Amino acid sequence: MERRRLGGSDIDVSRIILGCGNFGGIGSAPAFFGQGESREEAAAIMDAAVGLGITTFDTADAYGGGRSETFIGEWLRTKPPEIRERIVLSTKTFNPMEEGADRGLRPERIRRQLESSLTRLGVERVDMYLTHDQDPGTPIEDTLRALDELVRAGKVGAIGASNVDGAGLAEALETSARRGLARFEWVQNSYSLLDRDAERDVLPLCAEHGPGFTPFSPLAGGWLTGKYRAGQPPPPGSRMTQRPEPYRHLESPAIYRGLERLDEHARARGVDTATLALAWLLAHPLVTAVVVGPRRPEHLEPASRALELHLGEDERAELARLFDP
Repeated sequence: MERRRLGGSDIDVSRIILGCGNFGGIGSAPAFFGQGESREEAAAIMDAAVGLGITTFDTADAYGGGRSETFIGEWLRTKPPEIRERIVLSTKTFNPMEEGADRGLRPERIRRQLESSLTRLGVERVDMYLTHDQDPGTPIEDTLRALDELVRAGKVGAIGASNVDGAGLAEALETSARRGLARFEWVQNSYSLLDRDAERDVLPLCAEHGPGFTPFSPLAGGWLTGKYRAGQPPPPGSRMTQRPEPYRHLESPAIYRGLERLDEHARARGVDTATLALAWLLAHPLVTAVVVGPRRPEHLEPASRALELHLGEDERAELARLFDP
């Protein structure tokens, strides 16, 4: 699988990144810790990913209350050195590890959380360490100084930010430049045909300053797979039956019409809608790689097919118009 350089770092990532947010939970929500994929199911997904050439795994300390990192660490220990050395690891911090626990990006918390992540992953360093959200209660310079220390100590290869808005990203980049601190080389925000907020200010900042951009939720919680139909109940076990709140706003006649037209475009190309939606992202000149979070090994197949489906600028614009207000 093709690899691309991540921002201004010296790290190359596979164009498909394995998102491990469903390992042992459903994202960072404490109410769902212990749900999601089991240890054995997670191992099967990681095996399938490596088989497809995916070498970059993305997790977070709070995914599954630490279970995601633990499952990855256990899986790595079963693999020979030639596989372990190929895997590029990223993790994140901000969210609480359990109900009521502390959160945020205070320097002492960042240091403590990274040490715990390294222990669960069974490694001495991670390639990338990201802030998982913005912390208005902690000055960004304090956060960046703590992250810079970890880079200088060799415990982190590069730093990045997830769920960051344009103002926060601009402030962080300016602070790093002014203070001579490690800067965010990676931005990981939600971006898809159904969520294009990143186009407003985050992507232009990436174009101007050079951080890599890797969208998560590229299929909008399954909405771009074709599994949700107007007037029909969501399939059992789908995101809309487990954690529907982030996607309730998509339940509208206009979205359903757009999905029907997307299906027509996909059929005309001989692919499924998930493959076409992922190809739309991969064709964006500012997208370094796409983060996919499969529930089963076979869910990786559309991502693999999308790498072979090349869309031009006019085709991308035509697909985007399907969901214009």
